[in-house]
Amino acid sequence: MSPPTIRMVCPRCSAPMAVVLAPAPSTQWFPCPHCGSPVPVVVPRDPPPLYSWEVLPELYPPLPPPRRSRWQGQRVVAFVLVAVAVVAIALLGALAGYGVEANSPAHYPVNGVVVGPTGNAAVGAKVVLSEEGGVVQTQTIGPNGSFYFFDVPSGGISLNITLDHYAPVTVDTFATPVYDTGTTGLEIQLAVGNASNGTTYLLSPFPDLDTLLASIGAGASLLGLIAAVAVSAAILTYRRDRIPLGVVGGSAGVCAPVSLYFLSLTVVFPTLALIAGIAGALGAFALGWYALELARRGAPVRSA
Repeated sequence: MSPPTIRMVCPRCSAPMAVVLAPAPSTQWFPCPHCGSPVPVVVPRDPPPLYSWEVLPELYPPLPPPRRSRWQGQRVVAFVLVAVAVVAIALLGALAGYGVEANSPAHYPVNGVVVGPTGNAAVGAKVVLSEEGGVVQTQTIGPNGSFYFFDVPSGGISLNITLDHYAPVTVDTFATPVYDTGTTGLEIQLAVGNASNGTTYLLSPFPDLDTLLASIGAGASLLGLIAAVAVSAAILTYRRDRIPLGVVGGSAGVCAPVSLYFLSLTVVFPTLALIAGIAGALGAFALGWYALELARRGAPVRSA
């Protein structure tokens, strides 16, 4: 078998050169025919086409590390975080508008029927309506079993129905220009019992208007904080690829629907709940992307 001929390029002058290798030693030196620089060559350990020639390690300058394109996820997730901030600001504005509208004065009729266990009119039952402002109105059920109250102001409304030899019933409802759990066509059925086994029906998670406004204010504040965190994380991760901040920004987006749910605002405003779900989905995307990226790269190493 004839000695292998190796064709290569001089690392100093980049001129082509061809050398004939002997079987030994494993590393052999050859002068460049153009610049005269000695060039070390290692006998190939693998047959072509895997490798045609090898050189000593660290002799040639290392190639620069490949740079990842900034468009590979980083910018996309940054724009997703900006979208989370935009949605959060839109939700904040909507809640602020609902809060102003809910606080505007309004009056509602409250009516319905009271029946006994057999479905007949509970004649003689007393219906006591308590307004949020403390005003109390009372009516006695007649032969038709109906009751009717006029011009009841918005807010929490409580109806207490009592009749001898029957368990009392309390119905708490709510009415505002933006949220109404129903004040007309109420049907209340009494059961045989006494005052010790009364029943209370809560038609609204908010007992009064102040509680609703407090929930709206808390939701708006949280959405403002979510928007600030999301946009800050988007800017910093776009510029410096701060993965932990991207995780925080994505988590903030996930908190948008969660916060509205725990404040009971998803029941009051189902449309806002749907929009908040979009913000949560975007935040979950950013959170998942950066969590996987953080797991892939590992914790940053700080030099002493």
